[in-house]
Amino acid sequence: MAVQLKGITWGHSRGFSSIVGVTQRYSEMYEGFDITWDKRSLKDFESKPISELVAEYDLLVIDHPWAGYAVQHNVLLPLNQLLPEEYLKDQDENSVGASFRSYDFDGFQSALAIDAASPVSVWRPDLIAREDVPTTFAEAVELADEGKVIYAATPIYLLMDFYGFCNTAGGKLFDESDPEHVVDKDTGVAVLRDMRRLAAGCPEVIFESDTIRLHEILSTSDRYSYCPFVYGYVNYSRRGYAAHLLKAGNIVSYGRRLLSGVLGGTGLAISASTKHPEEAAKFAMYAASGEIQSTLYVDCGGQPGHRKAWLDQECNRATLDFFKDTLQTLDASYLRPRYNGYLRFQDHAAIHIQKYVREGGNPEKVLELLDEIYVASRG
Repeated sequence: MAVQLKGITWGHSRGFSSIVGVTQRYSEMYEGFDITWDKRSLKDFESKPISELVAEYDLLVIDHPWAGYAVQHNVLLPLNQLLPEEYLKDQDENSVGASFRSYDFDGFQSALAIDAASPVSVWRPDLIAREDVPTTFAEAVELADEGKVIYAATPIYLLMDFYGFCNTAGGKLFDESDPEHVVDKDTGVAVLRDMRRLAAGCPEVIFESDTIRLHEILSTSDRYSYCPFVYGYVNYSRRGYAAHLLKAGNIVSYGRRLLSGVLGGTGLAISASTKHPEEAAKFAMYAASGEIQSTLYVDCGGQPGHRKAWLDQECNRATLDFFKDTLQTLDASYLRPRYNGYLRFQDHAAIHIQKYVREGGNPEKVLELLDEIYVASRG
């Protein structure tokens, strides 16, 4: 019997050509099986509710903050009930950072981590010598004052930076014992001021640049040579992908500690409304397996979620050692809250961070606004 599924992913080579390439090979191996993949913008991927997609699609590439929503609203199938225990154990043991468990909320495994990401440092090796690449936040600020630094500073990414700085500084971030505050005031104020200090030396274009645009600017313009933190895209470290290759490395340190960037990446989930759960599950196991992740998936432009790929010699040879040179950062990354309602906080809080970083003002007032949104999001 022929099986035709529909899938939805996001519109970058890292998210689209990777899964399409894997699907093509799988359909060649299993006659009568195929998946038609649609793609959406990065902005829609980060914010559009999955409830609007599950009726139309069998397979969804999702972001892990949806894990709590999926449990509450029964929109995805629990993979821990569909997939073999041994397979899930392998996924857990070979997770890059917290990628695998980020999709586990209250014992409900909503997706398999097929993509792993966290903010890393990125630079133009043809414009800046390795020994001159900043390794600390203070050095990054100094280089920014010379007009050489650019980073992604749209609202959502500045919010992620805020989390990372606060967590690294030892702040009480989303502390369950203090349900009325996002972070303690002293930490929050100090972090906001540091974030504004870095932005002051950077061009206005940062406030309109998401992660993809940032990589495009850095790989095409000779004006900028360095980015201290941005969600890494392995594609720009591959020959032929962009005008100039980008080199990625571990993120800068902040206060004598490696900055704990916020975990990103994507997971492959199965809609609760699919009529072919077993077939969808078999494909998901194939796509997320260590063998495919470290070969076909990465060869087609993917940034795998399976650790085998990050340690693989050939994967690193073809990408200027992207994987091994950023793995420490990925393993140390911070896991965002995933409670049902969190994304409402994320969407509404981010704009206040950007407004302060861009225009200045009272950082204590910013924290008060974040706290109000946080309390409301928890219902």
